[in-house]
Amino acid sequence: MTLITGITIFVLAIFIGFEIITKVPPTLHTPLMSGSNAISGITLVGAVLAAGHPGWQSQVLGFLAVVFATINAVGGFMVTHRMLSMFKRK
Repeated sequence: MTLITGITIFVLAIFIGFEIITKVPPTLHTPLMSGSNAISGITLVGAVLAAGHPGWQSQVLGFLAVVFATINAVGGFMVTHRMLSMFKRK
């Protein structure tokens, strides 16, 4: 894949993702966040596998991927917990 093809796919993914996210009604945000947290867990597994490959480049990038995927997963669960606590009776 050429660089231009990769950039084109990336830009199209940004536009499609923006259009999809802006069309989601507020009542579906919490279930979608739970689903995205599960995807972050899968990303974390892939990052650990990438960090295990030989070569310092893949180990450094794998480590960074582990750090960012962990931050994403933990932050997503914290936001989901906070949103669900808004619906509890006092």
